[in-house]
Formats: sequence, C-alpha cells, structure tokens
Amino acid sequence: MRTSIATVSLSGSLTEKLTAAARAGFDAVEIFENDLLASPLTPEEIRARCADLGLSIDLYQPMRDIEAVPEDEFARNLRRARHKFELMRRLGADTVLVCSSVSPRAVDDDALAADQLSRLADLARDCGIRVAYEALAWGRHISTYDHAWRIVESAGHPALGTCLDSFHILSRGSDPKGIEDIPGEKIFFLQLADAPLLAMDVLQWSRHYRCFPGQGGFDVAGLVRHVLRTGYDGPLSLEVFNDVFRQAEAGPTAVDARRSLLVLQETVGRAAPPEPVVPTGVAFAELVTPDAEPLTALLGALGFTRTARHRGKPVALWEQGDARILVNTGPMVRRDGTQLAAIGLESPDPAAAARRAEALLAPVLPRRRAPGDAPLDAVAAPDGTELFFCATGRPGLPDWRADFEGTAPAPVPTGVRAIDHLALTQPWHHFDEAALFHHGVLGLHAQESVDVADPYGLLRSRAVTNADGSVRIALTVGPAPTDDTVHAQHIALATDDVVASARRFREAGGSLLPVPANYYDDLAARFEFADGELETYRDLGILYDRDAHGVFRHCYTRTVGRVFFELVQRDDGYRGYGAANAPVRLAAQHTARALTGG
Repeated sequence: MRTSIATVSLSGSLTEKLTAAARAGFDAVEIFENDLLASPLTPEEIRARCADLGLSIDLYQPMRDIEAVPEDEFARNLRRARHKFELMRRLGADTVLVCSSVSPRAVDDDALAADQLSRLADLARDCGIRVAYEALAWGRHISTYDHAWRIVESAGHPALGTCLDSFHILSRGSDPKGIEDIPGEKIFFLQLADAPLLAMDVLQWSRHYRCFPGQGGFDVAGLVRHVLRTGYDGPLSLEVFNDVFRQAEAGPTAVDARRSLLVLQETVGRAAPPEPVVPTGVAFAELVTPDAEPLTALLGALGFTRTARHRGKPVALWEQGDARILVNTGPMVRRDGTQLAAIGLESPDPAAAARRAEALLAPVLPRRRAPGDAPLDAVAAPDGTELFFCATGRPGLPDWRADFEGTAPAPVPTGVRAIDHLALTQPWHHFDEAALFHHGVLGLHAQESVDVADPYGLLRSRAVTNADGSVRIALTVGPAPTDDTVHAQHIALATDDVVASARRFREAGGSLLPVPANYYDDLAARFEFADGELETYRDLGILYDRDAHGVFRHCYTRTVGRVFFELVQRDDGYRGYGAANAPVRLAAQHTARALTGG
C-alpha cells in the first residue's frame, strides 16, 4: 500500500521534512498548515520540490471550526475556505481535512452540520477538491467516528467523505468494528497513530504522546483490518504529535516511521517482507575500551579466561561456560571509557536475518574483512550498537570464532554459565524506536514498559525477549536528554549459585557494589529467610526478588567506564529483571560514583 506521513510528525523546516520523508521511502505527505505558513517557499515551489523528491501531496490539513455555526459565521468560513482551496490548487493537493468543530459558537444540530458541510463540499467540488471530515476526540458536539459518518451520510455529497484517525477512535474506547459499515469509497483518508495507555485529558494525550504504530498500547493493526475490509484503497498515513519526535533529527525519525508502517502492513497481511528470523541466543558481547587493564582484571575475577586473539585486530576473546566477551582495544575506540559496542546474536539463518533487517530499513554495516575472515552480516540498532548474526559451531555456516587464534584452552566454568541478559541505555529520543526495531527487525517480543525511580529522575525500561528467554535485552532511557553518565550499559551473567559466584569474585579481588543496610531491614519485613540467609545477602550485596513464577537473586560489580556486570540466579522460572530493586541499585551506584569521584 502507498505510505504517507504528516509533516507535523517530523522536526525541522518544511524542506527538511520533505527530504527526510522522501529518503525514508514514503510515497506522499500531508502538508500541515503551520509548516506551509512558516516556509519561505511559495506553494508552487513546494509542489515542485515534492515532485522532484517523488512525493505527492495527498492531504492539506487542517480546516477547523467550519460546521454547525450561525449563518453569519459560516459565511466567513466559506470565504476562508475559498482562499484555502486556491492555495491547495497551487500546491497540487486535492483533499482537505476538516476537523469537527470545537468552537463555543457551534450548536448541537446534526442537520445543520450536514447542510453546511454539503455547501462546503459544493465549493470544494468546483475547485476540484474533496472534503474529508474527521471527528476530533474532543470535538464539541461530534467526537466519535460513527457520529461523523452519520453526518457525512446525511449530507450525501459526492465530494464529502470521512477521515478516520486511529488515535481519535481508540483513545475514546470506540469499537472500530463499526468502520466496516462505511463504504470504502467514502473513507477519503486514513490517519494512523499509536499511543501509550495513559489516564489523562485526551487533548493533552493527543498533542504530546502519540507515537508510531507498534510503539504504544493501541490495537492499530486491528483497526486497519476493519478499514481494509471496507475496500479502502487510499494510503496509510501517519499523523503523530510527539514532543520527542519534534526535537529529534528528522531523517532517523522518518526511517522509524516508515519501518512502523512496513511492520504494520506485514501484520495486516498487506506486505510480505522476509520472514522474521528470531535469534536463539547470545554468541558474544563486545566491549571497546581505551584501557584494557581494569576490564580484564574484572573479567578475570569473574572467572573468565582469555582464550584467543583475533588474527588481524586488537580483539581478545574471554570465555566462561557459554558466556563470551570480546575486548576490543583498537585505535578507532572512543576515548571516553569502556562501552558495549556490539552483540553477536545466534541466528537459525544469518543471511535471512540480514535480509529481513535490510528490508525493514535497518542500516547494514560495511565490514572491513581480511582474506579468510568469517563473512558476518551486521546491522546497527537505533542506539548505534552493532548486531551481528552468528552461527557459532554450526557445520556448513561461517563461524566467527575462526577469526581467532587460541592462546589458552577453554576454561572450566567456575560459576557463570551464559549471558542472561544485556541492558542497553538508549538515547533519550530513541527509546520507542528501539522497542519497535527489536520487535520488527529481530522478531523479539516487547514487554510492557516500566518506570523505575532514580535518585535524580525517572527511568523508563522495556525488555525484549525471545520465547524461551535465551535472548533478553533490557532497553532503558535516562531521566533527561543530557543524563548519560550514570545509567550505563551492563551485562548480566547467569549462574546457578549467586552466593558462591559472588564469594569467588570477591576472593579473586573483585569489588561488589555495596547495598545499604536499610534495604535488608526491609527484606526481613517482606520475606521469610532461612537462618543466616539474609546475613549472607547483606555481606555480599545480593538483592532478592520474587514473582509469580520464582525467585531472583542478583548482585553487581563496580562500574568500569560505562559498563558493569551483574551476577544473576533465576530459580523456578522467574521471568523478570529485579525491577523492584532497581531504585536501590541506582542509588548505590550514585553513591559509589560520588565516593570515587568518577
């Protein structure tokens, strides 16, 4: 299906918005009136610019407070409409969006509304224009799509149809099944937006919190299915009011927007990109560092052994059980501390996973390979993390480990079995994009977003995982756009006995994150423990949690650069990540940072 985006959904000048939409692959745009008014380009120049970019202008919007008003005011509205229709002729746009009135002068009279909209449509038809009438969720008298349709149907004008907007319909809890009663040819336009499920004034909700389909809590796909059953053959268009998007760079936002429509079309059966290839495990995590000594000392205390070095790059492989950590000290490493730069994902079909990623607009990363290096496909996640599709130890497929030369035998595991999960701090304006990316591109299931209290703000976190939990990635975003210092990335290591692993780590010279005594006093009030159990947790800084499925015990190392490690023990099917303990951990990290001056 054709795809469109409203210019209000992107940041920048109108020229920047049009360029971003075209580069992302959109077929058309909706011109938001404020963007045109602020542009130095004439309507003819905007039309030419769109044509040069391969974009059509499918909608001009909005016209407000038109219908169900006293006759003298309606006469002024028709005068205003004549000017707008002439402007649209110059733009080359043939459909105008008319929103249901919020004017205090509007009266509750459906017959009057239908009559005045019919007279407006007469004028529009004479100018070669169609009128798409939309019910605003906060409309003064008309606030639901079915009410708006009854008025359009009553008017019976060929140049008057309806515009359906997923936010206005779903935010009010309206049943979208009734859309199927509207003839497809009378649905002149379809605008789409998702939103988180919030309890707030619908106008403020609409103006600040809309997001792209798949990033919120609405069943946008279900609504689109109802629309398609009517025979609607117009574009899928995005109209998203969002404070974050309006401040972020237009280009990446447009790509994210188009990706959301590609995933949506796949969901409703109107597109067939390559099938999702869900990763089955974590092959490795790659850390880059300008100073390997503190990191390698930490890995050694955790029980890792350096087993191999890359043949042609300054990259070392550290292993314990099925957990593999690459340490990269190359000259291109940023000098601002240790960071998690890449993740190797085990894939049933690495080539197909790469094709899926490319089809959904994930940037494929060029890779400089020496002769004989394993041909690994990699894409960039929204936060810049490189994702490699791997087939470790599978006959007939390239194995990334072939690029390494052994320096030591594989170690006997001393507690750590595998990588349990990875936590990635997202740029503040990429949080929703990251969740959609990992779901749409990688096929991971996105869990509900949770808020976590930090001493200096509020963190958002959302986990994505495969069905059996062998791939778990926690996406987090800090409390402010500039706060990227404390909320570091971390690697959680799975162990069957966190107490033994923590003791072994400390005996090897490792330093565990101290946890305030008040936390353990609270644990004693909330849970019953065996004799001496709580004292052991207090001594080692082990935190404790339970859910409906099991028990979680975990502790943390000190931070090196922007990375720290977590030792975790999941018992009896525990599914979470210890979110209840996150405020205590974050406060302890702030304290530790203040004491060390780092």
